[in-house]
Amino acid sequence: MKITLLTIGKTDNKQLQSLMDDYIKRLGFYIPFELEVIPDIKNAKKLSEALQKQAEGNEILKRTNTADVLILLDEKGKTYTSEEFSQFLQKKMNSGLKNLIFVIGGPYGFSEEVYKRANGKVSLSSMTFSHQMVRLFFIEQLYRGFTILRNEPYHHK
Repeated sequence: MKITLLTIGKTDNKQLQSLMDDYIKRLGFYIPFELEVIPDIKNAKKLSEALQKQAEGNEILKRTNTADVLILLDEKGKTYTSEEFSQFLQKKMNSGLKNLIFVIGGPYGFSEEVYKRANGKVSLSSMTFSHQMVRLFFIEQLYRGFTILRNEPYHHK
């Protein structure tokens, strides 16, 4: 199975990018992983919220195939403990799935078409974080999930 994290817009913060790069490198020991950045929509400031979500949604949907499982990182999604999330990952791997795609939407969330296409939603917290921070938190949780599955000492109960 391959895991992809789809995001809108690049990370400008070099320290955050450095931390993400570290966890991406670590993840490579467990599973094929890709961080795919969709460029910011051109002239987004001139678009209404609905049009911006629509344009971002079109870009997200272009990058998925019907056989891919698409999970949205959404504040209204299911919450997991780190252990539960590791079991979620294990179930997906056991199912024979080829591509598991997680998506962090733009500043206004997802279009209706993306919600309709999604196979599920996951919430990292009830709190609101910047999209830049969510990338780091999510990649770290993926890494943590795989260390839990391997009984490695990274995660402490």
